[in-house]
Amino acid sequence: MIAPATEAVALEDVKFAWPGAAGPCLDVPRFSIAAGERVFLHGPSGGGKSTLLSLIGGVVLPGAGRVTVLGQDLTALPAAARDRFRAAHVGFVFQLFNLLPYLSALDNIVLPCRFSRERAARVAGPPADEARRLAARLDLDEAVLARPAAQLSVGQQQRVAAARALIGRPGLIVADEPTSALDADRQDAFVDLLLAECEASGASLLFVSHDPRLARHFTRSVALPDINRAHVAREAA
Repeated sequence: MIAPATEAVALEDVKFAWPGAAGPCLDVPRFSIAAGERVFLHGPSGGGKSTLLSLIGGVVLPGAGRVTVLGQDLTALPAAARDRFRAAHVGFVFQLFNLLPYLSALDNIVLPCRFSRERAARVAGPPADEARRLAARLDLDEAVLARPAAQLSVGQQQRVAAARALIGRPGLIVADEPTSALDADRQDAFVDLLLAECEASGASLLFVSHDPRLARHFTRSVALPDINRAHVAREAA
């Protein structure tokens, strides 16, 4: 059980460097997301956005500092415990969607409930029924849900990935460049749908994109170079 927290995400004096790198790609003195807040994070390609998401998801650990998500200090957990925490409490929408191509759209959506008992326990009724509810909200009908993910259009795959992230009411949704393959109108529609679902479930949202035009949908916009001292050091070098 995760204790209530006023901050969904808190990074304190976090430094991270990939093996063999000349210096850290991230050096973040402080970054936080309030519980229930929807934040837009932008920055140039190669600037460390995906690395930051990997730290917040507990996929990697910082070389220094602390990463706290929904009240849990991820740096205090071993790898297996971080994996369980992520499966139970964090929903990801990946840039390339990461759907299993041979599974139906419906089976892809319910996967988090199969991986995490905590996630499944937060669903009122059978997970497949909740998957259908989310799918309907995202304009995915029964015919689409029955098709293998490999046979879906890019827009349909994107919405399936969003429903998969939302099922089981995770406390934090992380979206990594999920609209990069869509035109401007479809980008706006998708962002509005994702925001509405996060508001309905009470989830915090961290939406990452290199396109600052999308920032208008969010209550707060953060430029990664502004919070990353490693960027300042590279610019000064």
